[in-house]
Amino acid sequence: MISFERIDIKDVEWRKISGIGNSNVFQTLPWLSFLSTTHSAEPVILSVKSNKQICGYFFGLIVKKAGLRILGSPFRGWATYFMGFNLQPDISQKEVLYSFPPFVFKKLKCHYLEITDPCLKSDTVPELQYKIDHLPWFAIDLVPSEEAIFANMKDTGRRGIRKAIKSGVVIEEADDLSFADDYFAQYQEVMSNKSLLPPYGLERVRQLIRDIFPTGSLLLLRAKNPEGDCIATGIFLNFHKIAIYWGGASWRQYQPLHPNDLVMWQAIKTLKSQGAKILHLGGEAEQFKLKFGSSDAQIFRLRKANNPVLGNLLSLVEFSTSSRYRNWFLRKI
Repeated sequence: MISFERIDIKDVEWRKISGIGNSNVFQTLPWLSFLSTTHSAEPVILSVKSNKQICGYFFGLIVKKAGLRILGSPFRGWATYFMGFNLQPDISQKEVLYSFPPFVFKKLKCHYLEITDPCLKSDTVPELQYKIDHLPWFAIDLVPSEEAIFANMKDTGRRGIRKAIKSGVVIEEADDLSFADDYFAQYQEVMSNKSLLPPYGLERVRQLIRDIFPTGSLLLLRAKNPEGDCIATGIFLNFHKIAIYWGGASWRQYQPLHPNDLVMWQAIKTLKSQGAKILHLGGEAEQFKLKFGSSDAQIFRLRKANNPVLGNLLSLVEFSTSSRYRNWFLRKI
């Protein structure tokens, strides 16, 4: 029998949690603190028990919007790829997920639940009583050698990297808060070219660096041209062999030099040397991500409301076909 128990965040044994299974950076105290600060959210950490014995943990946060209590693990707009559960390998995901909503709706008094968990298996999710989204998602296998990873790229990826090197582009690791200004200025231009506003502000990037860089899990890369100008930036996370491409941007006028391609290649080499086995690139920008040899990582989002009417309403709001409206909605949450 599966049961859940909430743990005070001050009493969590973080070393014990990270040693159980496939924990990731989004299930750490610094990341939960980052989200708590930037979204006025309430962290939720639960022990998962099988026959009263702890067999794993759940991570999420509760936000209050329009009178609703929403448990996100994570929720969209949080710039957080996934969270979910960290379970012992022999525990049934199906049984845990089946037992979870009654606890969320009755004990935590939430109205809506979202879970994106990288460990969810495709043969498990179709049988669950959730609304299920198969997310467009790209990831690069970092287990092969550097030579094999490079050879697995599309010709456009290899050419871009060579072009950047030949043009004198160099990549530097950054450790200063001013990196946020470089990245966000370039990111604003990228979004402006799409007639969109950024879903988050400069201060969130600064807070990310303040909270996560001291942990050693944050890799900040600057691409500079021969004149020493910062022409592209990349933000990456790495924890427990799972690496994340959190964000990247560049000045449009320097794109013929392919600085973003060299940023990605340097990140692949650095993250691999740090022990990462997979680099999650997320969705969107499909052509850019595919040229580095990425493939579908089979990521699923599970959604459930405490009543069908609310679930249908939220689906209409969140899945608007307008990119501009979706972007506005993400800024609001």
